[in-house]
Amino acid sequence: MDVNAAVAAAAAIAGVLTGVIAMLAFRWSEREQKRPTRTSLHTDPVLPPGVDTVLSVLRSSAVVLDEADAVVKASSAAYALGLVRGGKLAVEPMLQMARDTRRDGEIRQVELDLPRRGTGRGEALAVSARVAPLGSRLVLLLVEDLTEARRIEAVRRDFVANVSHELKTPVGALSLLSEAVMDASHDPEAVERFAGRMQIEATRLTSLVQELIDLSRVQNDDPLEDAEPVRVDELVAEAVDRCRHQAGTKEITMAAGGTADLHVWGNRGQLAAALGNLVENAVNYSPARTRVGIAARKVNAPGGEQIEIAVTDQGIGISDKDKERIFERFYRVDPARSRATGGTGLGLAIVKHVAASHGGEVTVWSAEGQGSTFTLRLPEAGAARDRAHQQPAREIRAGGAGLDEEAGRSTPTSPESTAYETLPAPEVLP
Repeated sequence: MDVNAAVAAAAAIAGVLTGVIAMLAFRWSEREQKRPTRTSLHTDPVLPPGVDTVLSVLRSSAVVLDEADAVVKASSAAYALGLVRGGKLAVEPMLQMARDTRRDGEIRQVELDLPRRGTGRGEALAVSARVAPLGSRLVLLLVEDLTEARRIEAVRRDFVANVSHELKTPVGALSLLSEAVMDASHDPEAVERFAGRMQIEATRLTSLVQELIDLSRVQNDDPLEDAEPVRVDELVAEAVDRCRHQAGTKEITMAAGGTADLHVWGNRGQLAAALGNLVENAVNYSPARTRVGIAARKVNAPGGEQIEIAVTDQGIGISDKDKERIFERFYRVDPARSRATGGTGLGLAIVKHVAASHGGEVTVWSAEGQGSTFTLRLPEAGAARDRAHQQPAREIRAGGAGLDEEAGRSTPTSPESTAYETLPAPEVLP
């Protein structure tokens, strides 16, 4: 009995000890689970609930920093701008703002110019940075890219300045001429001379206002909303008829030729204005007794068949440095000659926008003293119509330049590659 009692007592003591050890192990495990680890201090659990979701839908670049300035969370846009590198905020002014905000809890905002990554041209990104406290230990940095907005603002500012200058010139001339007419009221010949000049300046002012209206229309309207198949032959005939008087005055021969019965898809009025501007420029900048040719053909392109309309002249030509800028608004190769011909500097800008909004482009080949060839490329009617039905018109318009790219760069095109040089003999129009 004594042996059995001893065994039973030993077993009871062992059971109690096992229970105590198990309880202590369980409580130690719970305590270890509740204790923050080094990893948990720098990962998602430290973010307040819902912050991760909110940051993922923000358009701004977002960076969350902890008390050690380590990046807890950063959006893909922040990496793309070069704000975060190696898990650290790489922009020192922003880092200093974050430290100041962490110290006093105040929200700070500043605009900075950052070097653009991947370019050696010294271009800068304009950004707006805003820093705010996020909880007790974190700091939130939001960065907005202002580069495009600033560029558009500069374009708008330059446009207003150019318009003001261009309007001021004829208006001032009309004012001076009217005073001259009043002073010369006793001299019929002087009155007639001044009245003629007033008529020229008034015509110039009217042309400038009309081209400003046309430019605004092609930039703001969607030409494919009322699109229709347009015969290229009719566009060419209308452009030739528009410039017939100027060509006749200078004894310039106008020739039209190329492939017949071609069609493009778009707004007839805008297409006619674009081609008319190209032909009018060719006539205005060509010497007397020379030739201007207009021809069209169909060519194969990666995106489908296109229609090329080439306008070739034997004028003064364009230098390489000017070819980079001729599609800018108000830019003139020869300002003095433009005043003599009544040019406003908006014609080629209108051509560029019309071509872009129709899913095409305009290019130029030119050599000083050898003339120029402007080539308007537009999608063929069938291909353009099918594409318009497959995607929104806004996506089609994105294929070219809008308000925002002022310096339309031209692609050199040799005269041998233009429709005019390779097509059959054109029909000579009186």
